[in-house]
Amino acid sequence: MHSTRTKIVFGLAWILFWAMMVSVAVQDYVRDDDGSDYWKPVLWETSSMLASMLLLVIQRHFTRRYDKLLAQPWRWFGLQARWLPMYWIAFTPIAFGIRHAVYAMAGETYEHGPWLETFVYESIKLSVFVGMFILIQFGILSFAELLQEKLRVEKANALLRQAQLQRLAQQMQPHFLFNALNTISSLMHTDVHKADATLIQLADVLRTTLEVSELHEAPLSTELKLVRGYADVMQARYADRVEIDWQIDKGTLACIVPVMSIQPLLENVFKHTVERRRQLTRIRIETSIDDGKLCVLIEDDTGTLAGTTPPGIGLRNLRERLEVLYSGRATLALSQLSPAGVRAEMEVPCAS
Repeated sequence: MHSTRTKIVFGLAWILFWAMMVSVAVQDYVRDDDGSDYWKPVLWETSSMLASMLLLVIQRHFTRRYDKLLAQPWRWFGLQARWLPMYWIAFTPIAFGIRHAVYAMAGETYEHGPWLETFVYESIKLSVFVGMFILIQFGILSFAELLQEKLRVEKANALLRQAQLQRLAQQMQPHFLFNALNTISSLMHTDVHKADATLIQLADVLRTTLEVSELHEAPLSTELKLVRGYADVMQARYADRVEIDWQIDKGTLACIVPVMSIQPLLENVFKHTVERRRQLTRIRIETSIDDGKLCVLIEDDTGTLAGTTPPGIGLRNLRERLEVLYSGRATLALSQLSPAGVRAEMEVPCAS
């Protein structure tokens, strides 16, 4: 099925062609004849237009089922060529019949050459015309089919992308919840009141998670609510072993980021550094905009890059989502700081 736009293009091409034919016929008539009966050249061309349009509509009605063969041009053109005898037989009686009728109503006689010569001449001329318009039809249909195929591919890619993101989101949510519940479980053995307060904080985080559960991207301000909630839960568990310095540029809050993209980076620090050390770990979380890109930086002052390999579920998941969402326009890099510490840096296009 071809769109209304394709039919409009056909119609415009048809009208422009016959407008040109009528214009040329009138100019030839004025140049070759001193008469002022301009309706005659208009009649000649419009009668040809009506006859050929009728025959083309009939042909199109019976050959549209061959549009699936556009990818095999010779077969498509061969099936169209089978309709040429219809034009040879029917065009002249229809077009000349209209001319004779209109001339008779005007009290005149339409004169032309012998019928056999007229049939041969009109058939040759019409074959050229039909061939030209079939070429135009092939071009328009092929272009329309190309656009439809492009739309089908884009739709399929969008559905695949949606499925990938849904799978990744479903993977992240239980992973995050599992780690948070482990934290509360640990607190239950040491400080029940703190465990209760942490559970309330976790409920706030999960409430925010539910708010964006149907989204794959959200403003940075929303993402930071999740990150701060997670940080509060983890700081309750490691109260004397971690300090977090938030350096958030207010100009970045409207930037759009993948949901739960910063939390895995912070979780990586807790998992590979804070949990393994008794000393204080200082964490810096910074956001900035540089050259149209949002830069999110999370670094600690005690970790080692060797402790983060191979990457866990969170980082693998985040890398996959960045690729699906941005197709190479986003980056995620881990680097070792000197003398100690690990920096995680994520860059995504800043669309607000």
